[in-house]
Amino acid sequence: MTQKLMSTEPCVVVCLAAFNGMRWLPEQLNSILAQTGVAVTVIVSVDKSSDQTEAWFDQQAQRDHRVVLLPHGERFGGASLNFFRILRDIDLSGFDYVSFADQDDIWLPDKLQRACQTLAASQADAYSSNVTAFWPDGRQCLVEKSQQQVRWDFLFEAAGPGCTYVMCKPLASAMQTLLKTRWTQVQQVGLHDWFAYAFARSHGYRWVIDEYAGMLYRQHAHNQVGVNQGWRALFQRASKILNGWGLAQSTLIAELVGLGDDPFVRRWSGGSRMGLLWLALHAGQCRRRLRDRLLFALSCMALCVVGRRQP
Repeated sequence: MTQKLMSTEPCVVVCLAAFNGMRWLPEQLNSILAQTGVAVTVIVSVDKSSDQTEAWFDQQAQRDHRVVLLPHGERFGGASLNFFRILRDIDLSGFDYVSFADQDDIWLPDKLQRACQTLAASQADAYSSNVTAFWPDGRQCLVEKSQQQVRWDFLFEAAGPGCTYVMCKPLASAMQTLLKTRWTQVQQVGLHDWFAYAFARSHGYRWVIDEYAGMLYRQHAHNQVGVNQGWRALFQRASKILNGWGLAQSTLIAELVGLGDDPFVRRWSGGSRMGLLWLALHAGQCRRRLRDRLLFALSCMALCVVGRRQP
């Protein structure tokens, strides 16, 4: 499907993955359709829901031609596979940029315009940014993801929340080709934003992370991946590393993006104690934020002691 509008403004297709989101979707969709300085088309994929999400989107598509639905009825079991489905199935030929959207955030009016302007000015291929997290009790805080990128961070973390991503069409098209040819393996990837960042960096695309926070990032009990704050969040993420999930995902992503035989990856992908110790000593190349580097190094050393378990 080609949905590009006749416009001199950048044409952005927004990939929105939804599941039982009626509590937040009206505010989210309105903030996307109210974007200034860009021509927006929203492509929606709904994981089979029980709260009338499908019926609501059917109504929105009838009211606004900028809302386009992919066929309903599939079960994805998580946001990543739902996003992969959208990117695999849509026709990108009419668009300049591709963006991701969650179902429960609030976008500031200039979010996409600033991203497109930043990409054009920097001649980069992909964009992400900081966000402002907010809670039901009114609390807000800036979530900083704009630390300087390092050599191998893309194999161990995303570039920030995927809902801030804006990618140029050539990058999105190249990723779409991989999704179509490696669909079975890609379905094992747990985080679409991590994979998109890894694909871009590993294929030589330039990625810029903006200090600007162009959206309000809603925090609630049903977040699949929320803000990494507090001891509970720290424990949950450390547990994923210690049970082998994190390194298993890193290994899978490295293989999918063509780095499975890279000497750096081969040093640790087998999970040997010496490989994990070596990785701990190179934590500065693996994570952007200092606190995350320390946690990463400690987790790798802990795995040296307990042994890497497969998730």
